[in-house]
Amino acid sequence: MSGGATARGPSERETAHAAGATADGPAADEAEAEGAARSAADEAEAEGAARSAADEAEAEGAARSAVVPDAPHSAGAREFFGMEPVDDLLHWRMRVVPELTTPGRFLFGGCGLGAALVALEAASGRPTIWSTAQYLSYARVGSELELTVTLAAVGRRVTQGRVVGRVGDQEILTVNAAAGWPQPLEVDGVWLTPPEVPPPASCPPRRPPFDGGPSIFDRIDVRLARGLTFEEVHRGGARGEPTSALWAHVPAHLGPSAAMLSIVGDYVSGAVSQPLGRRTMSRSLDNTIRMVQLEPTEWILCDIGMQALVGGYGHGVAHLWSERGTLLATASQSMSVRLW
Repeated sequence: MSGGATARGPSERETAHAAGATADGPAADEAEAEGAARSAADEAEAEGAARSAADEAEAEGAARSAVVPDAPHSAGAREFFGMEPVDDLLHWRMRVVPELTTPGRFLFGGCGLGAALVALEAASGRPTIWSTAQYLSYARVGSELELTVTLAAVGRRVTQGRVVGRVGDQEILTVNAAAGWPQPLEVDGVWLTPPEVPPPASCPPRRPPFDGGPSIFDRIDVRLARGLTFEEVHRGGARGEPTSALWAHVPAHLGPSAAMLSIVGDYVSGAVSQPLGRRTMSRSLDNTIRMVQLEPTEWILCDIGMQALVGGYGHGVAHLWSERGTLLATASQSMSVRLW
């Protein structure tokens, strides 16, 4: 019997266990190799993301130094509006002086938007891409406008924010905007062309035909490049075209900026009288500006096109050009209109 015991083969359990042990070797090696491959892929992906972030940071730095005018123009705009931060860059205040107002002695809408963009750009550290102002009430001469910036969403390339302007408890304007540095792209283009108009030196000055005291029009030299003069509009009897154009001089210490272009873009509301050939009074409901590119220029050409006037509400657009014919920005407005 002992011989039978010696000759006994392995049990099924032992055979299965041995087979499993033998199979576990290659399986473990494959799993380990797969894990190593995944780890390598993850590292490569992380390295690629890091390179991409570094490239974007480098491109943003280059854009800051090469594309957009920086501190001197920002400081000039602050001085122009008489702004100062309160405690931090999210809170600002400015006194409404006559030189920032309409002849009606309340804050000129473009100055309100321009001041808000100075605050937004300072708080975000990025230049304006797009912005729109909704005008809710009037800031009278002598009042103090307080501006509060909210950076609602801060991304790697773009900051979305808003600025609310108040006099006391009264909300005067609300500005929504996006800010971000230009990014390199292999393709681009501008598919508009500037109008053919005489140079600023050959165009007559355009000033209100009445003396309403100091106003923003005393600080910005404006020339009529195309369209009816104030005198022709006031005489009546001759309709003009829905398109008109103005040259606006940039004060030397300002330079072109979103803040400055906001002022020039606010001239759209005054052009509703051109196709009518009649005196009108327009109240801006909004002021929207979309930045294209900035370059040094002493004069800005404001090429205005009125689109419609129906039911007492008008709508118009403007293309803002440098003296060299570079498209700086586009502007648009809706307005409440009545005959004067």
